[in-house]
Amino acid sequence: MCRPEESDTSAACIVSGIDWASTFLDIRRDRGEMKSLLQLYARSSVLVSYLQSPFLLAVRLYWGWQFAQSGWGKLHHLDKITSFFTTLNIPFPALNAHFISGLEFVGGILLIVGLGAKLTGLLLTGNMLVAYWTADREALFSIFSDPGKFYVADPYTFLFASAMVVLFGAGLFSVDALLVKRCRAWIERQ
Repeated sequence: MCRPEESDTSAACIVSGIDWASTFLDIRRDRGEMKSLLQLYARSSVLVSYLQSPFLLAVRLYWGWQFAQSGWGKLHHLDKITSFFTTLNIPFPALNAHFISGLEFVGGILLIVGLGAKLTGLLLTGNMLVAYWTADREALFSIFSDPGKFYVADPYTFLFASAMVVLFGAGLFSVDALLVKRCRAWIERQ
């Protein structure tokens, strides 16, 4: 009988036309290569994860600013927003115009500083889904049949950015992270 660590390729190690000794040595070598690849992947994942918070900060700063500008513009043209909401058959158009304008303005500022980011992101995500439903319904329904129409619609990038904040939070460079750190320190002192 031939053992895997033996390099003997005599007729005793060859059964049914298979050189078992060489096969086992190949498997051991492949395991070593796989282990090296897994270690490389693990190290790379750790290094790349350091980029998550700076990336989330960039998303929050850029799209928070975009939301704040959009809300500011709507706040200064509430009559136009109310009439636009009326044409879309949105119930209580004047009330919704005030609410959406304020949500986008204040929500954008909250995204920038990273305060209540997941809740703010959730509200803004809902806002963008309603924007798709009311103003770009055709684009919303073509998400699978014609994805290009979906992602070139105006609400897409706002929806994507706010959903990203809902899923991943504000990151380490935020007021949320500072509050969590202080709360943990306070709890540990108690």
